[in-house]
Amino acid sequence: MQGTHFTGINLSVLLIATGCTSTAPKTTHVDLMVTNGQVLTMDKEHHVYPQGVVVINGDTIIAVGDASLAKQYSASKVINAKNGIVLPGMVNTHNHLPMIAFRGLGEEGIENRLFAYFFPLEKEKLNRTLIHNATLLGASELALGGVTTYADMYYHMDEMAQATKQVGLRAVLGETVIKYPVVDAPTPYGGLEYGENFVKTYLHDPLITPAFAPHAAYTVGSKELQRIHELSVKYNVPTLIHAAEFPHEEQRLEDGLAAKSPVDYLYKLGVLDKHMVLAHGVNFSEDDLKLIQQADAGVAYNPMANAKGATGIAPAWDMLKQHIRIGLGTDGPMSSNQVDLWRTLSYAANMQRLRYHDRTIMIPRQVIEMATIGGAKALHMEDQIGSLEPGKKADVIVVETHSMNMMPNYNPYATLVYQANPSNVEYTIVNGKIVMANRKLTNIDEDEIRTKTIAIENDIRIFAQELAKKAIQSKSVMD
Repeated sequence: MQGTHFTGINLSVLLIATGCTSTAPKTTHVDLMVTNGQVLTMDKEHHVYPQGVVVINGDTIIAVGDASLAKQYSASKVINAKNGIVLPGMVNTHNHLPMIAFRGLGEEGIENRLFAYFFPLEKEKLNRTLIHNATLLGASELALGGVTTYADMYYHMDEMAQATKQVGLRAVLGETVIKYPVVDAPTPYGGLEYGENFVKTYLHDPLITPAFAPHAAYTVGSKELQRIHELSVKYNVPTLIHAAEFPHEEQRLEDGLAAKSPVDYLYKLGVLDKHMVLAHGVNFSEDDLKLIQQADAGVAYNPMANAKGATGIAPAWDMLKQHIRIGLGTDGPMSSNQVDLWRTLSYAANMQRLRYHDRTIMIPRQVIEMATIGGAKALHMEDQIGSLEPGKKADVIVVETHSMNMMPNYNPYATLVYQANPSNVEYTIVNGKIVMANRKLTNIDEDEIRTKTIAIENDIRIFAQELAKKAIQSKSVMD
């Protein structure tokens, strides 16, 4: 009927009466959304969403896409990235986190720093309380710097696990096995029993992946290395080990088996496999790289620590070309004095360009890959973390781009590698939980950590200074 007007009639009643209904599009409710960000997914296709959205429910990413995705969901909490860079949480593939208690010590030019300074300092001052409190400090710094997963080999791993979970981070933690008496193992190789108990306790933990950590081929006997391998296969957990960090390590092996290198030695022992993560690799040969690639082992590249320690530059570019699983690490806080990865990013690129005399290699995207999905692959965790994809764990960081050092931002990969620092990280999300927001930790009392750290410093200072005077006279045994 043309020209008909309805007055005084409820339109919704009329629509129902005539069989017509009008409803708004349904949305799915989720726990968390990150919107309005430059989303670097780090997936295989290198998808980038300039105005992207990441949707999280529980501990899992359920959707990633452009701005239109936000209309399909309602969230209990929405983080507006304000055109910042959204990327997977970074992975620090090699550390000794409690050594942050000793950061800044032994910087007097000590040649035999490992044996004449590190080890005596640990023997005198390490204990459960220090390891726990130092881990709180280190894990807090990691969270503030956008590292969501770290791999570590040290002592009293149960204390480290508790402190790490308290902050809210994800970690691969390996109890150190070594032929010397240490703080949690008064007899040689006592870490083996300690480590197996730790693995059993944390085998199915949502944040902690337990591991074994033989210190190095030159500090762990062949039988012990083989026993550790058996256990890593039995429990299907990683084995973290230092390898080829110093020259001529093969000359220090208990039973060289006519090995050409530490990697060759591990291969001949039958322990080099997909469970192993080799830290440093400064002196890897071409034959070593072939063995590592064939074994599907991982590598932790620590360019900043290796430069500071003058040990050399690992052939990381060759590893990338040969599709070896390689991630970035900072090493312990006495080696690089850092636990964040931001300064390590530029070192990773520039050291390789220097080694190969080629300014075209290690472009920024490749460096960010090593810091995210590369680290996940090195730890054999790429099915869980390392990229922003549906089904993966919700480990996400937001890096702001409005500070002076972040402007201009033409290429987000380059901005991250060459401009960003930890203070630019605004949000750190681990397993779907916000552990840092607007530069404040959500699970930890920061003032309490500062108080505990000052107490550690006051206890250590005098002994450390006197030890340095003795250590500086000791010649290196690793050259």
